Amino acid sequence: MKDEIKIFIATHKKYSMPKNEIYIPLHVGKEGKEDLGYIGDNTGYNISSKNANYCELTGLYWIYKNVKCKYVGLMHYRRYLIQEKDVNQKLDDIVLNRDEIVSLFNKYDVILPIKSGSVQKSTYEAYKKMHHIEDLIKVKEIITIKYPDYIEAFDTVMNGNELCLYNMFIMKKEDLDRYCQWLFDILFELEKRVDISSYSNYQKRIYGFLSERLFNVWLEKNKSLKKCYLSVYETEPPTKWQLYKVYFKNRFGIKD
Repeated sequence: MKDEIKIFIATHKKYSMPKNEIYIPLHVGKEGKEDLGYIGDNTGYNISSKNANYCELTGLYWIYKNVKCKYVGLMHYRRYLIQEKDVNQKLDDIVLNRDEIVSLFNKYDVILPIKSGSVQKSTYEAYKKMHHIEDLIKVKEIITIKYPDYIEAFDTVMNGNELCLYNMFIMKKEDLDRYCQWLFDILFELEKRVDISSYSNYQKRIYGFLSERLFNVWLEKNKSLKKCYLSVYETEPPTKWQLYKVYFKNRFGIKD
């Protein structure tokens, strides 16, 4: 039972982490970086050196290829999935514990963040404003060839205006493996077809951006999975300036 649940916390720096043993800090993009004292995503089968473009996906790939357990999750060092509770407590009393997770999996197959939406535009239009839309178009071309049965789900997500963000989840490892096989097959093919040398450092995080959309496509296609949506607790809530910045970028389509 001890190793049935493993929740990895993607981080690139030293940070205050939950002390509960099911939570495991994972240094993403560790290749060539200073040792933080955490498990690194540069061991075993890995793509750690691609972190600048894949973001937390280098950690996801490492989990996919190197971890064995029944249930597995991915959180961020400053974001956690939580049930409704008093957040004015110690972090260990706020985050999901083993008993809560086991109880949820008696009813559900996957635990996700509550969907975030835009009332102004579709997922496709939002991506077009914020990123390079030709990348998303190429993703659809790849899916059309490799996974044509996913096109309907792709169009549904792109025409909608709600997404589960942050690449955060808890699910059965066997379901994660199915998702990752699909996801990385698409992204590795896309790598062969795009030239990001002229992109800004922000836009070079292309595969992280695209994966947030693709995760929702996979979830839409796999409707048989019973989904539980939970709140996201942020240890560092965004400042008013950060919120204004996001608003104006979304409103006027400003690309970094």
